[in-house]
Amino acid sequence: MNSFQTIVHPTDFSEASVEAFVHALRIALTMKSTLYILHVGEPRGDVDWTAFPHVRQTLARWGLMDESEPPAAIATLGVNVVKAELALPSTINAILHFLDSHSADLLVLATEGRQGVARWLHGSVAESLARHAKVPTLFVPARAPGFVNPARGELHLRHVLIPIDHHPKPASALTRIMLFTNELAGTNVEERLLHVGKHAPQVQRRVEPHRPLPVALRQGNAVEVIIDVANDWPADLIGMPTAGRNGFIDAIRGSTTERVLRQAPCPVLAVPAQA
Repeated sequence: MNSFQTIVHPTDFSEASVEAFVHALRIALTMKSTLYILHVGEPRGDVDWTAFPHVRQTLARWGLMDESEPPAAIATLGVNVVKAELALPSTINAILHFLDSHSADLLVLATEGRQGVARWLHGSVAESLARHAKVPTLFVPARAPGFVNPARGELHLRHVLIPIDHHPKPASALTRIMLFTNELAGTNVEERLLHVGKHAPQVQRRVEPHRPLPVALRQGNAVEVIIDVANDWPADLIGMPTAGRNGFIDAIRGSTTERVLRQAPCPVLAVPAQA
C-alpha cells in the first residue's frame, strides 16, 4: 500500500491551475489514491462546477478511458475522485477545516499567476496554508515545465534536488521526499542533496547508516544557489524540508519565498520535518 492515499487539490479552474490539476490526477492514478478536488471561489450558479476540471476528458486524452464512459468508470483505474465546494471569503480556514476532517497525505497547489487560487502566493498565503496544514505540499508553477506531460500524462521524474540545513534536521523529511519520488517514479530517481554553507549536516543512509549520504556544498545566497543548481542539473523536482516558523523556508521568507516558488524551473515539494 502506498504512503500517499489521500491527495487534496484546491482549484478555482483558472488557467494557472491546470498544471497543478494534471499533476494531482497523475499522482493519484499512479499511487491508486483518493483525489479530492476542492472548488474554491464564489458560487457559480450558471455553470455546473462538478464538470470541472475535466477528469474524464483528461483521462481520455491520456488514452486511459473513453470520454463517453460514465464517471463511475474512473474507479476502474484504481483512483477515487471526489469533488467538494468551498465558499469564500475564508479560503485558508475552509481548506484547513477540510484537511482536519480528511487526513490528507499530500496537498497540491498552483503557485503562479495573478488571478484566482494562483494569487495565493502573494503575501505568502500558500506558504501559510502549507505550514498550518502540516502535510507535504507540492507547489506546481504554471509557467515552468512540470514532471507530468499534460497531453499524454507521462511522468518524467529523474532528478530531484533536496536543499538541506542543520535545522530543521532533514532526516524525516528527506525520507518522506524519497518515499514520494520512489513510489511515484520507481528507483531510477536520482536525489541530489545540497547545502548552502561551509559545513553540511550529516544524513545517514537507511540501509548503511555508517555511510552518510553525499551532500554538495555551495556558497552564496541560498535562494539564488537553489535556483541555479536546479537549472544547471536540471532538476525535475525540488524537495524542501521545512519546520514552520523556525525552518529553512523562514530563512527565505517574503519576496525571496516568491522567488523560490515562482522562479523555480520545476515543481517544489515542501515537507514538514515531522510529516
